[in-house]
Amino acid sequence: MGVTTNTKATVAAELADVLPKDNRPWYTKPHLLKLNLIILSLVMFSSSNGYDGSLMNGLQALPGWHTFMNNPTGAWLGFINAIYWLGNGVSFPVAAWVANKYGRKPGVYIGYVFLVLGVTLQTAAQNEVTFVLARMFLGAASAWFGNAVPLLINEIAYPTHRGICNALFMCGWYVGSIVAAWVTFGTRNYANSWGWRIPSLLQCLIPLITLPGFLLASESPRWLISMGRTDEAAKIIAKYHTAGDMDAPLATYEIIEIETTLKTEQEAHASTSYMDMVKTKGNRRRLFISITLGVFGQWSGNGVVSYYLALVLETIGITSVTHQTLVSGCLQIWNLIFAVGAAFSVDKLGRRMLFLASAATMLVSYIIVTALSATFAKSGTASVGMAVVPFLFIFFAGYDIALTPLLTAYPCEIWPYRLRSRGLTVTWVSTVLAIFFNTFVNPIALEAIGWRYYLVFVVVLVFFGLTAYFFYPETRGHTLEQMAIIFDGDDAEVPPPAETRERTASIATARRASLAAEKPATTYINEVKV
Repeated sequence: MGVTTNTKATVAAELADVLPKDNRPWYTKPHLLKLNLIILSLVMFSSSNGYDGSLMNGLQALPGWHTFMNNPTGAWLGFINAIYWLGNGVSFPVAAWVANKYGRKPGVYIGYVFLVLGVTLQTAAQNEVTFVLARMFLGAASAWFGNAVPLLINEIAYPTHRGICNALFMCGWYVGSIVAAWVTFGTRNYANSWGWRIPSLLQCLIPLITLPGFLLASESPRWLISMGRTDEAAKIIAKYHTAGDMDAPLATYEIIEIETTLKTEQEAHASTSYMDMVKTKGNRRRLFISITLGVFGQWSGNGVVSYYLALVLETIGITSVTHQTLVSGCLQIWNLIFAVGAAFSVDKLGRRMLFLASAATMLVSYIIVTALSATFAKSGTASVGMAVVPFLFIFFAGYDIALTPLLTAYPCEIWPYRLRSRGLTVTWVSTVLAIFFNTFVNPIALEAIGWRYYLVFVVVLVFFGLTAYFFYPETRGHTLEQMAIIFDGDDAEVPPPAETRERTASIATARRASLAAEKPATTYINEVKV
């Protein structure tokens, strides 16, 4: 989104040839400004997960919440956190099926139903059972948002903005976490239960604010074409990508590429299932990436801090409720800054560079955090405990430059259309399983062995760096349809770029010859056979 529409440095030559030749920034073009404002609204749907993580961190620092929940510790505390992700994980496969059959938007409406139900139950909870049940419904809401919205962003974004828009989705996580952290900080001294009920109620705030932007969003043109509704898709692409000009070379190129690729996929595969993910070498590599990315996204040590910051701070001598909630609030702002900065760098620096820099930064900082925590445990020196805090911030800067923006962005772009929703689901389910394990085990391990538990994540970070180096390819400069060339090579189920370019030229010639007939763009596309 921070580039002009004639950027050629990070896109394939075939796409660059059909981009507008003017040098006007995108924000001076009303159609692109409207589209990107809609996408900015969609990005905020990831705030639900971020709000929950920060909310539970804050609530664990509030004496009133502990009293209401009968002072949960160990396995029970882990279950209270993990139940959110149980609702999340169970909902993802269903959400993927709905996204493929009924479109990208219907699942979001279902998510709103679960959101309202969960917020109402949690805010009005009269006992711990109701509170826990509400968390499961809130997890289900996030699943419906988390599956449908990234797909929609990828499939409606302007071609040269797609990488950045895609990466920005998970940055909304920190918007939610910032709101939750500071709301909890503001209610920390309430003497009654509203100290935790107000933060619970405001969990619906950001999704409700984003509702108008979602209502303005179109359905995915790629889904429409897959359903045989090419005319509708062409109008949407023209409206948002070429200011309504259906005869523009870019609009023609996009429709041809999408239509031809989807037709090739449909001819090669009469039906699609999760088993298709293991049938080819390229898909097996995609599957490996989707699973490992979900696991590394939660087993890099961030899970300990995301849900149990209060416990971590207590191990280094920071026990004040005010100090704990203040550190949490500042950390979320820090996270948002680095995540957004990385999202805007995905096309300039590349995905591999961000992955490798992330692994190195997290590894070094986590080793230092472990060493300082061990020293504090032996000496009890306050200055040593406080020294852990800046390295926690450095650790999260490393996490934010890759595992935040690319957690959903990378799987969304590497899978072909017919498996995209399922591929994203695999990443989310892997993430949920890792989170469920972490949120259940982390408090037990922290209570039992303290700082020594950090050594597990040091080892995981080494494996993350090696995996990214050997298995995560660079994907910048490719459209969604041409991404298959990276993974499948000669077996890629996409038309050669030259063929798409030639067909676009043929349509342009036909259009000029029949200009007086005023045929719509899709008519020319259908006349020039694949």
